[in-house]
Amino acid sequence: MKPVKTLLVAAVAALSALSVQAQTDPGLSDKSIKIGMFGPLSGNSMAYGFDVMNAAKMYYDKINKEGGIHGRKIELVVEDDRCNANDLLAAVKKLTEQDKVFALNGGSCSAAVVGAREYVERSQIPLVMLNASGDGALYPPSKYIYGAFSISQRAVGGSMVQFAAEHLKGKKIGYINHDDAYGGWNLEAAEFQAKQLGVNLQVQSVAPNLTDVTAPILKIRAANPDVLLITTYARPVSLLVKKAQELGWTKPIVIAVNGTADLKQLVENVGNKDAFKNVYLQEVMADVAGGPKLKWVYDMYKSYYPELAAKPGYPQTYMPYGIPSAMTVVNALKAAGPQLTREKFLTALSQTKFESNVMAGPIELTPTDHAGQKSAIYLKFDGTNMAAVPGAYRSLWTYQPK
Repeated sequence: MKPVKTLLVAAVAALSALSVQAQTDPGLSDKSIKIGMFGPLSGNSMAYGFDVMNAAKMYYDKINKEGGIHGRKIELVVEDDRCNANDLLAAVKKLTEQDKVFALNGGSCSAAVVGAREYVERSQIPLVMLNASGDGALYPPSKYIYGAFSISQRAVGGSMVQFAAEHLKGKKIGYINHDDAYGGWNLEAAEFQAKQLGVNLQVQSVAPNLTDVTAPILKIRAANPDVLLITTYARPVSLLVKKAQELGWTKPIVIAVNGTADLKQLVENVGNKDAFKNVYLQEVMADVAGGPKLKWVYDMYKSYYPELAAKPGYPQTYMPYGIPSAMTVVNALKAAGPQLTREKFLTALSQTKFESNVMAGPIELTPTDHAGQKSAIYLKFDGTNMAAVPGAYRSLWTYQPK
């Protein structure tokens, strides 16, 4: 018979082991880290996220093939959110409560992902967005939410004003945005940047579903700005560019990245290539799609998805955006160490900085700013061909607690 003292020591050790096991965060095992991924896999908005998710998946698979993270492989559980707030929240709840994932990596549409902020905070589960700008979820900063690896809406507006003033030498700048929260975010930083640079911003805010854009274009033309910046969704962009050309506008037009998901369709909708004689496009990647700086991403896509890559329209425009998001998750998991917890992961996220070799600027996260990327490049677009303007243009806006 073993001595009583030996039995007591064994019992205490067993209880300690059970206690440690009980305290392990969800989604963790000795061999895996379960990540919940969600985005639009179907519906009218799938172009914003279908291939973005494919890019993230192939990057995670690459990491797994290289041995994983401190001996653990990434295990993905994927849900379709259709870029709809109700579907997204349902996906987040399922991944958190039923699948019991360690962290979430998802969200391609800002309005939908912003609606999940309260649940994410209440559940205390880390959320690293895919490619949504998601300003409403990022500001004021939440301990549990990181994103804007493509670019935040505030950075969209700030960078565009910087480009218009610095490269196009605009002193008076016309600015058309949406009259919703999305438009308010980019306008806030645009106004901040304009004040810093000493330029005059002439603003017209329009409804996202506006079908007759004559009035805002006439008001912009009457203000006689040197440049026109358009930060609306894709459909209003085509209406605005078409109307501007019809009314004799010949000065530079700069279109934000959120309005350029399908350039071929944009040109068809405008219906007149003369409208693109003086048009620039904002681009948040380091190069044009398929350019030399991004060749490695497109080569990887062709290797992982050869049948899909052979189809017209693939990879989709925003495909590379999934890479820096997945890189961020991987880098933070590595930095958190082998004794992984959600708390260590969140701390590591708040200290993340790296060059993705995908986006226009570095990915940089801090305890007070959880938006990862704030720079853009610009492309001269004639309706068919694109040529990059040298340099990147960074937004100056920073969050200030009120």
